[in-house]
Amino acid sequence: MSAPHPSLDRAQALIELKRYDQALALLGPRIAEDPGDVRAWVKTGYCHLNLGRIDRAAEAAEEALRLAPEDYGALMLRAEAMVRDNGWLKVEPVLREAVRVAPYDAYPRAMLADAVWRRAVLDFANRTGARQLSHSDVDRVSREAADLAMEALRLGPEDVYAHEVAQRIASAAGNGTVADQLDEAILRIDPQHADAVARQAQRAAEAPGVRAAQAAELYADALAVDPGSTHMQGKLDHATYRLLRGTRWLAALCVVAAGVALDLFPKEGEVARELPLPVGQRLWTLVIMAAIWGFGAWRRYRRLRKGVQLHTRSLIRRGRWARIVLAQSAWAMLCALLLAEVPWTDRSVPTVLFWAGLAPTAATIWFDRRMTR
Repeated sequence: MSAPHPSLDRAQALIELKRYDQALALLGPRIAEDPGDVRAWVKTGYCHLNLGRIDRAAEAAEEALRLAPEDYGALMLRAEAMVRDNGWLKVEPVLREAVRVAPYDAYPRAMLADAVWRRAVLDFANRTGARQLSHSDVDRVSREAADLAMEALRLGPEDVYAHEVAQRIASAAGNGTVADQLDEAILRIDPQHADAVARQAQRAAEAPGVRAAQAAELYADALAVDPGSTHMQGKLDHATYRLLRGTRWLAALCVVAAGVALDLFPKEGEVARELPLPVGQRLWTLVIMAAIWGFGAWRRYRRLRKGVQLHTRSLIRRGRWARIVLAQSAWAMLCALLLAEVPWTDRSVPTVLFWAGLAPTAATIWFDRRMTR
Protein backbone atom coordinates (compact mmCIF):
# COMPACT_ATOMS: atom_id res chain seq x y z
CA MET A 1 0.00 0.00 0.00
CA SER A 2 1.36 3.42 -0.98
CA ALA A 3 1.96 6.06 1.66
CA PRO A 4 -0.88 8.57 2.11
CA HIS A 5 -0.53 11.92 0.41
CA PRO A 6 0.88 14.64 2.74
CA SER A 7 -2.24 16.75 2.30
CA LEU A 8 -4.27 13.98 3.97
CA ASP A 9 -2.17 14.23 7.13
CA ARG A 10 -2.67 17.99 7.22
CA ALA A 11 -6.39 17.55 6.62
CA GLN A 12 -6.59 15.01 9.46
CA ALA A 13 -4.88 17.46 11.81
CA LEU A 14 -7.44 20.12 10.90
CA ILE A 15 -10.29 17.64 11.41
CA GLU A 16 -9.01 16.87 14.90
CA LEU A 17 -9.04 20.63 15.57
CA LYS A 18 -12.65 20.71 14.26
CA ARG A 19 -11.64 23.04 11.42
CA TYR A 20 -13.70 21.15 8.90
CA ASP A 21 -13.99 23.87 6.24
CA GLN A 22 -10.21 24.29 6.18
CA ALA A 23 -9.79 20.52 5.88
CA LEU A 24 -12.22 20.49 2.93
CA ALA A 25 -10.15 23.19 1.28
CA LEU A 26 -7.21 20.76 1.29
CA LEU A 27 -9.20 17.65 0.38
CA GLY A 28 -10.96 19.18 -2.64
CA PRO A 29 -7.75 19.71 -4.67
CA ARG A 30 -6.51 16.27 -3.60
CA ILE A 31 -9.64 14.56 -4.97
CA ALA A 32 -9.39 16.64 -8.15
CA GLU A 33 -5.78 15.46 -8.51
CA ASP A 34 -6.58 11.80 -7.72
CA PRO A 35 -10.30 10.89 -7.82
CA GLY A 36 -9.42 7.35 -6.77
CA ASP A 37 -8.02 8.34 -3.36
CA VAL A 38 -10.39 6.48 -1.02
CA ARG A 39 -8.93 8.10 2.12
CA ALA A 40 -9.57 11.58 0.72
CA TRP A 41 -13.22 10.67 0.02
CA VAL A 42 -13.68 9.26 3.53
CA LYS A 43 -12.16 12.31 5.22
CA THR A 44 -14.26 14.58 3.01
CA GLY A 45 -17.36 12.66 4.06
CA TYR A 46 -16.56 13.03 7.75
CA CYS A 47 -16.02 16.77 7.30
CA HIS A 48 -19.46 17.11 5.71
CA LEU A 49 -20.96 14.88 8.40
CA ASN A 50 -19.58 17.04 11.19
CA LEU A 51 -20.85 20.16 9.44
CA GLY A 52 -24.36 18.66 9.30
CA ARG A 53 -24.32 18.06 5.54
CA ILE A 54 -25.59 14.49 5.73
CA ASP A 55 -26.45 14.12 2.03
CA ARG A 56 -22.97 15.15 0.93
CA ALA A 57 -21.42 12.83 3.52
CA ALA A 58 -23.52 9.96 2.14
CA GLU A 59 -22.41 10.82 -1.40
CA ALA A 60 -18.75 10.74 -0.31
CA ALA A 61 -19.31 7.37 1.37
CA GLU A 62 -20.94 5.94 -1.79
CA GLU A 63 -18.02 7.11 -3.92
CA ALA A 64 -15.49 5.62 -1.50
CA LEU A 65 -17.36 2.30 -1.46
CA ARG A 66 -17.54 2.28 -5.25
CA LEU A 67 -13.76 2.51 -5.29
CA ALA A 68 -13.24 0.05 -2.40
CA PRO A 69 -16.37 -1.94 -1.44
CA GLU A 70 -14.70 -3.46 1.63
CA ASP A 71 -13.01 -0.34 2.96
CA TYR A 72 -13.66 -0.14 6.69
CA GLY A 73 -13.53 3.67 6.89
CA ALA A 74 -15.99 4.03 4.02
CA LEU A 75 -18.38 1.49 5.55
CA MET A 76 -18.36 3.30 8.91
CA LEU A 77 -18.85 6.67 7.19
CA ARG A 78 -21.88 5.27 5.40
CA ALA A 79 -23.23 3.85 8.66
CA GLU A 80 -22.69 7.15 10.50
CA ALA A 81 -24.43 9.08 7.72
CA MET A 82 -27.39 6.71 7.79
CA VAL A 83 -27.72 6.98 11.57
CA ARG A 84 -27.57 10.79 11.42
CA ASP A 85 -30.42 10.59 8.90
CA ASN A 86 -32.58 8.53 11.32
CA GLY A 87 -31.63 5.31 9.57
CA TRP A 88 -31.10 3.07 12.60
CA LEU A 89 -33.59 0.54 11.20
CA LYS A 90 -31.73 0.31 7.85
CA VAL A 91 -28.11 0.38 8.94
CA GLU A 92 -27.69 -3.24 10.10
CA PRO A 93 -26.42 -4.66 6.77
CA VAL A 94 -23.73 -1.98 6.55
CA LEU A 95 -22.61 -2.57 10.14
CA ARG A 96 -22.55 -6.35 9.71
CA GLU A 97 -20.26 -5.86 6.74
CA ALA A 98 -18.05 -3.54 8.82
CA VAL A 99 -17.90 -6.19 11.56
CA ARG A 100 -16.93 -8.81 8.96
CA VAL A 101 -14.19 -6.55 7.59
CA ALA A 102 -12.87 -5.58 11.05
CA PRO A 103 -13.88 -8.42 13.40
CA TYR A 104 -11.62 -7.23 16.23
CA ASP A 105 -12.82 -3.62 16.34
CA ALA A 106 -15.21 -2.87 19.20
CA TYR A 107 -16.89 0.21 17.75
CA PRO A 108 -18.79 -1.29 14.79
CA ARG A 109 -19.91 -4.21 16.96
CA ALA A 110 -21.20 -1.80 19.63
CA MET A 111 -22.98 0.22 16.94
CA LEU A 112 -24.48 -2.99 15.55
CA ALA A 113 -25.70 -3.91 19.05
CA ASP A 114 -27.34 -0.49 19.25
CA ALA A 115 -29.06 -0.94 15.88
CA VAL A 116 -30.19 -4.51 16.61
CA TRP A 117 -31.61 -3.46 19.98
CA ARG A 118 -33.57 -0.53 18.54
CA ARG A 119 -34.99 -2.65 15.75
CA ALA A 120 -35.91 -5.56 18.05
CA VAL A 121 -37.73 -3.33 20.54
CA LEU A 122 -39.61 -1.50 17.79
CA ASP A 123 -40.56 -4.72 16.02
CA PHE A 124 -41.90 -6.19 19.26
CA ALA A 125 -43.90 -3.04 20.03
CA ASN A 126 -45.40 -2.99 16.52
CA ARG A 127 -46.15 -6.71 16.63
CA THR A 128 -47.88 -6.65 20.01
CA GLY A 129 -49.32 -3.14 19.87
CA ALA A 130 -47.83 -2.40 23.28
CA ARG A 131 -47.41 1.27 24.13
CA GLN A 132 -44.99 0.54 26.95
CA LEU A 133 -42.79 -2.53 27.22
CA SER A 134 -42.10 -4.23 30.53
CA HIS A 135 -38.57 -5.02 31.66
CA SER A 136 -39.15 -8.70 30.97
CA ASP A 137 -40.33 -7.96 27.42
CA VAL A 138 -37.27 -5.82 26.72
CA ASP A 139 -34.99 -8.45 28.24
CA ARG A 140 -36.48 -11.16 26.04
CA VAL A 141 -36.15 -9.24 22.75
CA SER A 142 -32.72 -7.77 23.58
CA ARG A 143 -30.70 -10.95 23.90
CA GLU A 144 -28.95 -10.74 20.52
CA ALA A 145 -28.15 -7.07 21.09
CA ALA A 146 -26.92 -7.79 24.63
CA ASP A 147 -24.60 -10.53 23.32
CA LEU A 148 -23.21 -8.16 20.68
CA ALA A 149 -22.68 -5.47 23.33
CA MET A 150 -20.85 -7.90 25.62
CA GLU A 151 -18.61 -8.96 22.74
CA ALA A 152 -17.91 -5.28 22.00
CA LEU A 153 -16.94 -4.80 25.64
CA ARG A 154 -14.61 -7.78 25.43
CA LEU A 155 -12.95 -6.36 22.33
CA GLY A 156 -12.81 -2.81 23.66
CA PRO A 157 -12.76 -2.71 27.47
CA GLU A 158 -11.90 1.02 27.32
CA ASP A 159 -14.46 1.88 24.63
CA VAL A 160 -16.96 4.30 26.17
CA TYR A 161 -19.58 3.83 23.43
CA ALA A 162 -19.62 0.05 23.96
CA HIS A 163 -20.28 0.65 27.65
CA GLU A 164 -23.02 3.17 26.82
CA VAL A 165 -24.86 0.70 24.59
CA ALA A 166 -24.54 -2.14 27.12
CA GLN A 167 -25.73 0.16 29.92
CA ARG A 168 -28.76 1.30 27.92
CA ILE A 169 -29.78 -2.28 27.14
CA ALA A 170 -29.29 -3.44 30.74
CA SER A 171 -31.23 -0.49 32.12
CA ALA A 172 -34.16 -0.99 29.73
CA ALA A 173 -34.23 -4.70 30.60
CA GLY A 174 -34.42 -3.91 34.32
CA ASN A 175 -30.93 -5.18 35.15
CA GLY A 176 -30.20 -2.34 37.55
CA THR A 177 -27.12 -3.87 39.14
CA VAL A 178 -25.45 -4.44 35.76
CA ALA A 179 -26.45 -0.96 34.59
CA ASP A 180 -24.92 0.60 37.73
CA GLN A 181 -21.69 -1.37 37.24
CA LEU A 182 -21.49 -0.19 33.63
CA ASP A 183 -22.01 3.41 34.74
CA GLU A 184 -19.14 3.01 37.19
CA ALA A 185 -16.97 1.64 34.38
CA ILE A 186 -17.91 4.58 32.13
CA LEU A 187 -16.95 7.05 34.86
CA ARG A 188 -13.68 5.23 35.41
CA ILE A 189 -12.84 5.74 31.73
CA ASP A 190 -14.37 9.23 31.47
CA PRO A 191 -15.05 10.89 34.86
CA GLN A 192 -16.81 13.79 33.11
CA HIS A 193 -19.26 11.64 31.14
CA ALA A 194 -22.41 13.76 31.41
CA ASP A 195 -25.04 11.01 31.08
CA ALA A 196 -23.34 8.63 33.51
CA VAL A 197 -22.81 11.43 36.05
CA ALA A 198 -26.47 12.43 35.72
CA ARG A 199 -27.72 8.86 36.17
CA GLN A 200 -25.50 8.30 39.18
CA ALA A 201 -26.60 11.60 40.75
CA GLN A 202 -30.26 10.77 40.22
CA ARG A 203 -29.90 7.31 41.77
CA ALA A 204 -28.13 8.75 44.81
CA ALA A 205 -30.58 11.64 45.18
CA GLU A 206 -33.65 9.40 44.96
CA ALA A 207 -32.37 6.83 47.44
CA PRO A 208 -34.48 6.45 50.61
CA GLY A 209 -33.58 8.86 53.38
CA VAL A 210 -31.76 11.40 51.22
CA ARG A 211 -32.61 14.93 52.35
CA ALA A 212 -33.48 17.78 50.00
CA ALA A 213 -30.18 19.57 50.67
CA GLN A 214 -28.19 16.45 49.81
CA ALA A 215 -30.25 15.89 46.65
CA ALA A 216 -29.73 19.51 45.58
CA GLU A 217 -25.96 19.20 45.93
CA LEU A 218 -25.89 15.92 43.98
CA TYR A 219 -27.87 17.47 41.13
CA ALA A 220 -25.68 20.59 41.24
CA ASP A 221 -22.61 18.36 40.78
CA ALA A 222 -24.20 16.70 37.75
CA LEU A 223 -25.24 20.07 36.30
CA ALA A 224 -21.66 21.32 36.65
CA VAL A 225 -20.56 18.54 34.28
CA ASP A 226 -23.32 19.32 31.75
CA PRO A 227 -24.64 22.88 32.32
CA GLY A 228 -27.05 22.56 29.39
CA SER A 229 -28.92 19.53 30.76
CA THR A 230 -32.59 20.51 31.09
CA HIS A 231 -33.27 17.22 32.87
CA MET A 232 -30.75 17.93 35.63
CA GLN A 233 -31.93 21.56 35.77
CA GLY A 234 -35.46 20.32 36.45
CA LYS A 235 -34.24 17.87 39.10
CA LEU A 236 -32.25 20.62 40.83
CA ASP A 237 -35.28 22.93 40.71
CA HIS A 238 -37.37 20.19 42.31
CA ALA A 239 -34.87 19.55 45.10
CA THR A 240 -34.51 23.28 45.74
CA TYR A 241 -38.27 23.63 45.92
CA ARG A 242 -38.31 20.90 48.56
CA LEU A 243 -35.81 22.99 50.55
CA LEU A 244 -38.01 26.08 50.27
CA ARG A 245 -41.09 24.07 51.14
CA GLY A 246 -39.50 23.26 54.48
CA THR A 247 -39.72 26.93 55.48
CA ARG A 248 -43.50 26.59 55.79
CA TRP A 249 -43.08 23.85 58.36
CA LEU A 250 -40.81 26.15 60.37
CA ALA A 251 -43.30 29.00 60.14
CA ALA A 252 -46.16 26.71 61.15
CA LEU A 253 -44.09 25.48 64.10
CA CYS A 254 -43.57 29.10 65.20
CA VAL A 255 -47.34 29.69 65.05
CA VAL A 256 -47.89 26.63 67.24
CA ALA A 257 -45.19 27.80 69.67
CA ALA A 258 -46.87 31.20 69.96
CA GLY A 259 -50.26 29.56 70.46
CA VAL A 260 -48.87 27.33 73.22
CA ALA A 261 -47.27 30.35 74.93
CA LEU A 262 -50.67 32.11 74.97
CA ASP A 263 -52.37 28.94 76.19
CA LEU A 264 -55.02 29.33 73.49
CA PHE A 265 -56.41 25.83 73.99
CA PRO A 266 -56.28 25.00 77.70
CA LYS A 267 -57.13 21.46 78.73
CA GLU A 268 -60.53 20.86 80.22
CA GLY A 269 -60.55 21.56 83.95
CA GLU A 270 -57.35 23.63 83.87
CA VAL A 271 -57.21 27.37 84.43
CA ALA A 272 -55.85 29.24 81.38
CA ARG A 273 -52.69 31.28 81.75
CA GLU A 274 -53.36 34.87 82.79
CA LEU A 275 -53.15 37.52 80.08
CA PRO A 276 -51.32 39.68 79.10
CA LEU A 277 -48.14 37.63 79.23
CA PRO A 278 -45.14 39.21 80.95
CA VAL A 279 -42.55 40.88 78.70
CA GLY A 280 -39.94 38.28 79.64
CA GLN A 281 -42.17 35.41 78.54
CA ARG A 282 -42.99 37.14 75.26
CA LEU A 283 -39.28 37.67 74.60
CA TRP A 284 -38.59 34.03 75.46
CA THR A 285 -41.14 32.97 72.81
CA LEU A 286 -39.26 35.16 70.35
CA VAL A 287 -36.01 33.40 71.28
CA ILE A 288 -37.65 30.03 70.61
CA MET A 289 -38.77 31.22 67.17
CA ALA A 290 -35.29 32.50 66.39
CA ALA A 291 -33.84 29.12 67.39
CA ILE A 292 -36.33 27.31 65.14
CA TRP A 293 -35.30 29.41 62.15
CA GLY A 294 -31.62 29.45 63.05
CA PHE A 295 -31.28 25.67 63.20
CA GLY A 296 -33.99 24.82 60.70
CA ALA A 297 -33.22 27.29 57.89
CA TRP A 298 -30.31 29.70 58.35
CA ARG A 299 -27.78 27.07 59.47
CA ARG A 300 -28.88 24.66 56.75
CA TYR A 301 -28.73 27.38 54.08
CA ARG A 302 -25.26 28.51 55.14
CA ARG A 303 -23.99 24.94 54.91
CA LEU A 304 -25.10 24.64 51.28
CA ARG A 305 -22.40 25.22 48.71
CA LYS A 306 -22.41 28.58 46.97
CA GLY A 307 -23.79 27.20 43.72
CA VAL A 308 -26.88 25.75 45.41
CA GLN A 309 -27.40 29.00 47.33
CA LEU A 310 -27.32 30.95 44.05
CA HIS A 311 -29.70 28.45 42.45
CA THR A 312 -32.11 28.89 45.37
CA ARG A 313 -32.23 32.62 44.70
CA SER A 314 -32.63 31.95 40.99
CA LEU A 315 -35.57 29.60 41.58
CA ILE A 316 -37.26 32.22 43.76
CA ARG A 317 -37.00 34.71 40.91
CA ARG A 318 -38.17 32.21 38.27
CA GLY A 319 -40.64 29.99 40.07
CA ARG A 320 -44.17 31.07 40.94
CA TRP A 321 -44.62 28.28 43.48
CA ALA A 322 -41.32 29.12 45.13
CA ARG A 323 -42.52 32.68 45.69
CA ILE A 324 -45.88 31.41 46.96
CA VAL A 325 -44.09 29.19 49.48
CA LEU A 326 -42.05 32.11 50.81
CA ALA A 327 -45.12 34.35 50.92
CA GLN A 328 -46.99 31.74 52.96
CA SER A 329 -44.05 31.38 55.32
CA ALA A 330 -43.91 35.16 55.73
CA TRP A 331 -47.65 35.33 56.42
CA ALA A 332 -47.50 32.56 59.00
CA MET A 333 -44.50 34.23 60.69
CA LEU A 334 -46.32 37.57 60.77
CA CYS A 335 -49.22 35.88 62.55
CA ALA A 336 -46.78 34.14 64.93
CA LEU A 337 -45.01 37.41 65.77
CA LEU A 338 -48.32 39.20 66.41
CA LEU A 339 -49.41 36.35 68.65
CA ALA A 340 -46.16 36.34 70.59
CA GLU A 341 -45.33 40.01 70.96
CA VAL A 342 -48.64 41.86 71.30
CA PRO A 343 -49.78 42.07 74.97
CA TRP A 344 -53.16 40.43 74.38
CA THR A 345 -55.76 40.71 77.15
CA ASP A 346 -58.30 38.46 75.44
CA ARG A 347 -57.95 35.16 73.54
CA SER A 348 -60.58 35.67 70.84
CA VAL A 349 -58.46 37.71 68.42
CA PRO A 350 -55.30 35.60 69.01
CA THR A 351 -57.33 32.46 68.26
CA VAL A 352 -58.39 33.93 64.90
CA LEU A 353 -54.77 34.90 64.19
CA PHE A 354 -53.62 31.41 65.13
CA TRP A 355 -55.91 29.71 62.65
CA ALA A 356 -55.30 32.39 59.99
CA GLY A 357 -51.59 31.65 60.19
CA LEU A 358 -51.80 27.87 60.52
CA ALA A 359 -54.75 26.70 58.42
CA PRO A 360 -53.78 28.08 54.95
CA THR A 361 -50.18 26.93 55.39
CA ALA A 362 -51.15 23.43 56.52
CA ALA A 363 -53.69 23.12 53.70
CA THR A 364 -51.15 24.09 51.04
CA ILE A 365 -48.53 21.72 52.47
CA TRP A 366 -51.02 18.91 52.03
CA PHE A 367 -52.06 20.12 48.56
CA ASP A 368 -48.59 20.17 47.02
CA ARG A 369 -47.20 17.11 48.79
CA ARG A 370 -47.32 15.17 45.53
CA MET A 371 -45.15 17.81 43.86
CA THR A 372 -42.25 16.97 46.16
CA ARG A 373 -42.33 13.20 45.67
